[in-house]
Amino acid sequence: MDRCHWRRDRRDCFVYQHKFDHGNLPLLIGILVGIAIFAIAGNLLWKAANRHDPARASETFRFFVQNQLGAIITLIAFLPLILLIFTDKNMDPQSKKVAGGVGAVLAVLATVIGVSFQPPSVEQYTQDMNTCAAQIKAGQPTTACSPEVAAQAQEIATDSAAVAAATKDAAHPAGQDVVYWIAPENGAAKSETEHVFHLCAAVSPLKGKTVNSGSVTEAYAQNAIRITKQIDMEQKQCGFTGSQ
Repeated sequence: MDRCHWRRDRRDCFVYQHKFDHGNLPLLIGILVGIAIFAIAGNLLWKAANRHDPARASETFRFFVQNQLGAIITLIAFLPLILLIFTDKNMDPQSKKVAGGVGAVLAVLATVIGVSFQPPSVEQYTQDMNTCAAQIKAGQPTTACSPEVAAQAQEIATDSAAVAAATKDAAHPAGQDVVYWIAPENGAAKSETEHVFHLCAAVSPLKGKTVNSGSVTEAYAQNAIRITKQIDMEQKQCGFTGSQ
């Protein structure tokens, strides 16, 4: 039976069938270039996805795999074909040299593009978010506001100001930056669904719930990214005298 009938990777079948032993070098190089184009495009898309949903640096193995997966997949795509080219005893030596060299160069190029040299992490984004939001609230130059964190940092700054205005009392005439939200399920670091954060733990929407508390930034980090729409009601329930 022809081994190519059961092989999934049809690229290698051309080599097994000796399609490139005498000629067809442009076709082989075209296949290699095509693989490189798809690999580079996939690597760029994967890096973009990681910037939007980074891994935690504290989870070392997952952090490495998630950020370097593009480079790993690129090697898996290229190495078998390059090895077949160099080990094919029937291929014309000149064709083998040219095709193998082109394949090796394309593999290195696509792999390097897939490597994340400064991989994003939840911890780094949280730190940048805190700094960016603090700069916005203080009216300072927003040197920490990278495109990845700028929009949400602005939302955090806006919500922090609203919370501060709503939590003024005799003990805190300037208000507070402490809010309360439903804790992530099963002890997770972040909720799978978006939650609302509230002015205190005694409000009716939080009764009977496991509640976390912290700054608006910390609430956002656990996917509590919407301020309550019932500020007047919650002010009364929490005993705050200020107004939004």
